[in-house]
Amino acid sequence: MAKIRKMLNDWDAPYIQSLVNLIETQSEKTLTKWVLDYSEQLLLPLWIKYYPDDLRPEVALNAASRYLSGEIKLQEAKKAINECRDAARIAEEPVAQTAARAIGQSAATIYSARECIGLPLYGALAIAYEIIGTSAPWEQVEKSAANECRKMLAALSAIAIKNELNPAKIDWNC
Repeated sequence: MAKIRKMLNDWDAPYIQSLVNLIETQSEKTLTKWVLDYSEQLLLPLWIKYYPDDLRPEVALNAASRYLSGEIKLQEAKKAINECRDAARIAEEPVAQTAARAIGQSAATIYSARECIGLPLYGALAIAYEIIGTSAPWEQVEKSAANECRKMLAALSAIAIKNELNPAKIDWNC
């Protein structure tokens, strides 16, 4: 059996570049809202399906939201985010593992806007694996993930601020 990929890795793929192009025009606040909402609605349920008793990804999303509203300090939010990343590292179920990676990256957007790219790179793959399975040929998995990236683009487009005056300054370092 072929090794299961943990993330999408074609940076130049049109479905990634269309997201990158829109991401670069948006503020940190808009990006954070996008990734937290998408993760909560679509990725957290995947994690819970496989690990219902492990609340670390949910706690990370809640901590990110609580930080944004001023309820907790950044250090407390970072601790929850790191625990989510720990959950991803030990998860054996590929759908849950990639979902938790996406959730951790999404939550980390509160302190680094570039982390938002984890939503499509990990999250789209988690959803694709859930839909067509981890044993499907990579071409089919990637096609399904690309379709999910288009949905992510639509979700960001729906809340995007036209002519945003303060777009996030992102160094992709790729």
